[in-house]
Amino acid sequence: MDVSEPRRTTDVPTLLVKIFGKDRPGITAGLFDTLAAYSVDVIDIEQVVTRGRIVLCALVAAPPGGAAAEGDLRATVHSWADSVRLQAEIISGTGDNRPRGSGRSHVTVLGNPLTAESTSAIAAGITASGGNIDRIFRLAKYPVTAVEFAVSGVGTEALRTTLAPTGASLGVDVAVVSAGLHRRAQRLVVMDVDSTLIQDEVIELFAAHAGCEAEVAEVTARAMRGELDFEESLHARVALLAGLDASVVDKVRADVRLTPGARTLIRTLKRLGYQVGVVSGGFTQVTDALQERLGLDFASANTLEIVDGRLTGRVVGEIVDRAGKARLLRRFAAEAGVPLAQTVAIGDGANDLDMLNAAGLGVAFNAKPVVREAAHTAVNVPFLDTVLYLLGITREEVEAADGEGGESGDPSGGGESPESVEVPETPTSGGTREALGAPEGGRSRESGGSRYQDA
Repeated sequence: MDVSEPRRTTDVPTLLVKIFGKDRPGITAGLFDTLAAYSVDVIDIEQVVTRGRIVLCALVAAPPGGAAAEGDLRATVHSWADSVRLQAEIISGTGDNRPRGSGRSHVTVLGNPLTAESTSAIAAGITASGGNIDRIFRLAKYPVTAVEFAVSGVGTEALRTTLAPTGASLGVDVAVVSAGLHRRAQRLVVMDVDSTLIQDEVIELFAAHAGCEAEVAEVTARAMRGELDFEESLHARVALLAGLDASVVDKVRADVRLTPGARTLIRTLKRLGYQVGVVSGGFTQVTDALQERLGLDFASANTLEIVDGRLTGRVVGEIVDRAGKARLLRRFAAEAGVPLAQTVAIGDGANDLDMLNAAGLGVAFNAKPVVREAAHTAVNVPFLDTVLYLLGITREEVEAADGEGGESGDPSGGGESPESVEVPETPTSGGTREALGAPEGGRSRESGGSRYQDA
């Protein structure tokens, strides 16, 4: 076996062979079978198929035998391409691609729809920041269009600073994360519960049974906007629940509606070996049920005090507030054995900001303006599983895994047949939603003419 040092391609004469036309089986094999007759070395290959049209590029070393051999190769490749009704282009040159610049990032863009205007603006922003687009590919075509740009030549933070306001002004979500091995490493994902994992504010569900929904909702809104201290507002709201029969807990659990895509997000992350947790300014009486039903690894929230079968209007134990959520993220990461830089936090309110900033990637999900501006990235579509695209996971990979796993409604596999539900345009509007107390079966919805499974 030859163990000599591989030949460097920097100064080697090379040919770039480009094949394009209608895709069909056997094209790649046919091209390289044709090239094999000239004993050329393969240096690089790229292939993409878009709407049934193939573009296949092969960078090969020039054949031995000089200009005569190269001319014969060109004629043979063109003859083969003509025989299968394809077009060929062959360009002479030297060496391989130039080295990629330092500073490599993945730029994920989510649009519903993704317009030519926004794509142009993002590409121009990358160029203006000093970056180069090395590759572009689609992650998903529904329920949103998601594409990823591989970028080099500019630091991640500088690129994020440039692109964030561009995306916001055009109504598209832009996430910029560093490239490298860490993106494939096992991670910890921790998310808020109210208006993130679920569509509801749990304390407002309790308040509806106490007849004080309007009063509680006003205090909640002010707290989430950062106008009130969370702990003070928590005590004020909980006090309004004093005297409620403890049986209301079961009623509230039945009222809880999961955010579209929540089951898919958690199931997919678990299949990949991620650990998943929740932290909530709500109550353990609900988060414990979520943890059991969804197979979560971690869960922490405030606890309503119940004495003699009735709510006392007080909470007991450690308060989970803004600082508490960040503290719990660090605790979960330590217990999971995951560096803080490898954590992802998802939330929507001002009391999530410390957690979002402490995580390696903080995602503002349909968040308040102050949160969107401070987080690493924002997702403003009503599907929680779009967070998977920020991690480089494609919709095709998710659906393939669901097909192999039986499209179950829980992370472990198995499950019942899908059931069609209507998905409203916004995550907080009315309509039929998936309740915490609903069967484990998968869910499907229509988006842009495509059936979108959310089991």
